[in-house]
Amino acid sequence: MSEAALEALVRRDRIVVGAALAVLVVAASLYLLHLASAMADMAMPDMPSMPDMAMTMHAWSWVEIGALVVMWAVMMIAMMLPAAAPMILMFATIHRRRAAEGRTAVPTVIFVLAYLVVWAIFSVVAALAQAGLHAAALLSPAMAARGPWLAGGLLIVAGVFQWTPLKRACLAACRSPLSFLMTGWSEGRSGAFLMGLRHGFYCLGCCWALMALLFVAGVMNLLWVAAIAIAVLVEKVVPRGDLVGRLAGVALVVAGVALVARGVIG
Repeated sequence: MSEAALEALVRRDRIVVGAALAVLVVAASLYLLHLASAMADMAMPDMPSMPDMAMTMHAWSWVEIGALVVMWAVMMIAMMLPAAAPMILMFATIHRRRAAEGRTAVPTVIFVLAYLVVWAIFSVVAALAQAGLHAAALLSPAMAARGPWLAGGLLIVAGVFQWTPLKRACLAACRSPLSFLMTGWSEGRSGAFLMGLRHGFYCLGCCWALMALLFVAGVMNLLWVAAIAIAVLVEKVVPRGDLVGRLAGVALVVAGVALVARGVIG
């Protein structure tokens, strides 16, 4: 196959994979809009919906917690997939070239599936944390932190984490897709899945504290969801995004201290 033909195939595959990722993000976003609309309508009688359980004060059942897991998983797809797209497209490009050269290639969906597994694990943890906060009466009906202490503490923790060595290490792996693949390449389907898991955990290690900020303004506050998604994307793909993340960390700490101080004064 000529180099021109190969490049055409690579471009086509990148378009196909990119379109598929975009469809997933749009579908997840539409689902979140649906949940937000259902939550807004919760005051109306005879209109039960999944988020209704988030507004009641009784102890949540495992079925209700399971619904929360689904909600968190959809949010993770909507917020994290755009930032993971460069790595996924790089993986797809490499395997298209391998296939064109007659070498063993792996479907990109296996690599993406590993990300989904990581995000599902985080969704379970986040849903259990939300259930615990609800049981302790620390969340408002809008699923936001009650009072300035919890909200301020979350802001401070997220801001400090932006400056930690763990954050820098995880962000470096996320910002350098080619370097990650070159240094950690594994052959075969199982290898592709393991690479996806490793990079998925790097992405999670980079962003978990930012995701926890959903409890500050409300888990289903779509403006907050969008702001966090943009922050994650900027950190990972924009030139000097790491610096932007550290500056954002300073702003988060300042905002958190201000909230805690208001709680002390009040």
